[in-house]
Order: sequence, then structure tokens, then C-alpha cells
Amino acid sequence: MSIEKKFKELISQYCAAAPEDLKGDIRFREDLDFSSLDFMSFLGEVEDEFDVELVQEQVVQIRTVGEALSMIKDLQEAC
Repeated sequence: MSIEKKFKELISQYCAAAPEDLKGDIRFREDLDFSSLDFMSFLGEVEDEFDVELVQEQVVQIRTVGEALSMIKDLQEAC
């Protein structure tokens, strides 16, 4: 399974959107109604699922699905 597909399936566990509807410009808080707690729980699962360590300073700048996916891909390539 691709990184993008796994990532979108993980997001869909936290909201009512189907994985195939999650486009890159969709915003976590405004469009998917993620609370701060949901977002932090989600990021913990992302770290576990993709075996990456997210940097707090970068995490607070994530607004969209595309930004988060890009960060995960970059972190995996750096390993």
C-alpha cells in the first residue's frame, strides 16, 4: 500500500471524509474539523505508522493534508 493511501486512511479514522475524498488542499481544522487533541493524537499515530519523528516546530505549521503528506515523505527519504 502506498504512503499516500495509508496516510489518507489514517486521516479518515478521525473524520467523516472518505480517503478518496482527501485532496491535498483540504485543511485539517477548517475542513475536517480536527480539534487540537485529535490532531495531536493523529500525529502520534502517523509517527508510529510511518516510523518517523515529527519535529514540533514543523508540526505547528501543518495546515493541509498535502503539507503533512509531503513532510512524511521527506522524513522517510531522509532515513
